[in-house]
This record gives sequence, C-alpha cells and structure tokens, in this order.
Amino acid sequence: MKFLQNFYRSFSNDIGIDLGTANTLVYLSGKGIVINEPSVVAVNQKTGQIVAIGAEAKKMIGRTPGHIKAVRPLVEGVVSDFEVTEEMLAYYINKADKMGKKMFRPRVVVGVPSGITNVETRAVYDAAKSAGAREVYIVEEPMAAAIGIRLPVHDASGSMIIDIGGGTTDVAVISLAGVIQSKSLNMAGDKLNADIVSYFRDEFKILVGEKTAEEVKIKVGSALPLEEPIETPVRGRDLVTGLPREVVVTDSDIREAIMPSLKVLIDGVRQVIENTPPEILSDIMGRGIVLTGGGSLIRGLDIILQKVSKMPIYVAEEPLTAVARGTGIILQDFEKYKDVLVSNDDELPLR
Repeated sequence: MKFLQNFYRSFSNDIGIDLGTANTLVYLSGKGIVINEPSVVAVNQKTGQIVAIGAEAKKMIGRTPGHIKAVRPLVEGVVSDFEVTEEMLAYYINKADKMGKKMFRPRVVVGVPSGITNVETRAVYDAAKSAGAREVYIVEEPMAAAIGIRLPVHDASGSMIIDIGGGTTDVAVISLAGVIQSKSLNMAGDKLNADIVSYFRDEFKILVGEKTAEEVKIKVGSALPLEEPIETPVRGRDLVTGLPREVVVTDSDIREAIMPSLKVLIDGVRQVIENTPPEILSDIMGRGIVLTGGGSLIRGLDIILQKVSKMPIYVAEEPLTAVARGTGIILQDFEKYKDVLVSNDDELPLR
C-alpha cells in the first residue's frame, strides 16, 4: 500500500489551500501561490447555478439583480454552505491542478481555524474530497502559519503566534509539533468592517457597504493615535434624506469604531498568556510573539499588544500568505511535518 501511495504521489500535484472566510489562497508544489481570490460565490437563485467565483463574484456584491446573490460560503472560518463551498473548492483545485499538468488527482492540505469542531473539520474534509482531491489532510491555521514563517515548531522551546484573518483570530502557543494553548476568537477583519458600518450609521447617519468599510479600514484604520492624523472621504446614502452624501472621516473615527473589537482580541491574547506554562512563557519572552494574517497590518496593533503582553511583538514578512506558504512547506517535506496534521488520509483513492 505504501508503494502505491508513493507511486500516486509522484504523478499527482500537491496543493495547499488556505480556506479563509475573506480570501482563499492556493499553493501549487513547484510553482508557489498561484491563486489568491476572495471566498465569494455568485449564485443564480432561480436556477441554483453558479454565476461567478472569486474576484468576479466579489465585484457583484451589492450590484446584482434580485435573483443573483453573492454569498460567502464560509462564516467565521467554518463551512456554512456545504454545496457552494464544494463548488468553490472544485473550481480552485481544478484551476491549480491544470497548472501542474500531472496524471492523477491531487493531494491536498487544507488550513482550518484552531477552534472548529470535529463535525466542522469533517465538512471541510468532505468538501475537498468531493471537489476532486485524492488525499485530503487538515492542518490548524496557526500551525500552518507558524511553519510558513519558519518558526521552529518541532523544538521543545515554545513559540506564540497570532493569526488575524477575515473571520477568526487564532492565538496559539506551539511546542514539539503541537498546540499547547490556543484560543479562536470570532473577532477578525469582517467584524472590524461591520463595526465601521455600524459607526457610520450611528455617528454620521449614512449607510455604507462592507466593501467601502474595508477600504476605509485599510486607508485610515489604526489601533493607536498617529503622529500625523490621516483622513479620507467616504460616500454613502444619507439615512434621513435617502440621497447620496459624502463625509470626511479620520483615523480617530475609525479607531473609535474598532476599539471594542480590538479589546476582545487583547483579552483573548491575555488569557492565552495566563494559561501558558511558565517554562514555555520564558521561551516566548525571549523569542517574541509573531503576528500574521491581514489584520496584523492595522497600524499600531503590534505596539498596543506589546504594551499589554510585556513581550516583543513582530509582524511577519508577507503576513497575508503565511498559512498558504505553510501548507506548501508541509507538502514539500511531508514526512517531517505529518505529525502536525489534525487528520490523516491513508486511503488509496482512485475509487
């Protein structure tokens, strides 16, 4: 059986997938990250057919006729619509597989949040299998991110990582290829966007969409006051008159909007530190805590976490792609990293 597995693996593509709430990244062995697109699917509700997937579907958010709906099949990092998730995975797996031009169906490693249940993990496994994968392996996203930024996950010394994605934030302490302490928070990029939408509605009495909120967060969002305040114009619909209106918002406004959610993140980090064994904590104090994911790019977030944790905080290089790079490294040296996987698929496919 081992011989047959090795035979199939030598003639099939290895694909790593960061299955995120906001974006899906796909790593193809030998080529690196080949797909980085939004986790959005446009569905024709009359016929049930998929109209568009990824970047094309995201363009349709808020602009579609009544019978076409742009949906996110993953909510807070877990599968909320199995069939649409399967279609999306099949699209990305087939797209990546064609780039590799191998004979057999691919072997796939999928990153999932650390807090999901066995049932939710099984849903991801089944969706990837139904989408055309020959073998499917699941890895927790903070572990994949730690491997992606080359932390020594197999060492007896401890490492700590905070992965701030679109739907969830994973805070994890890692040692000896295992997660010693972790916490998954439903506070991430999408929650910050929702906070900004609510703030505009309550303070400025204008209605803006999720896409506008995300653009404003990227342009002027900050966790601490800036030396030079920045501002940006925002257009939306006046809730009183129903007509278009433009307002100018500053980093101070956005900070006020997102601060309650940032406090949830800070409390979550504090809880993980408090529950970490002292020997490992001393390792982390020397090595520092690493931030990954899109949320790590919020201005001043590393500084505020450093003040709270009393430990050095570093933002990883290319934090957006850390999980996808980690799945790729696992595939490149599978025997070394197979002990970090949540589940193993020892089936021989070709059923």
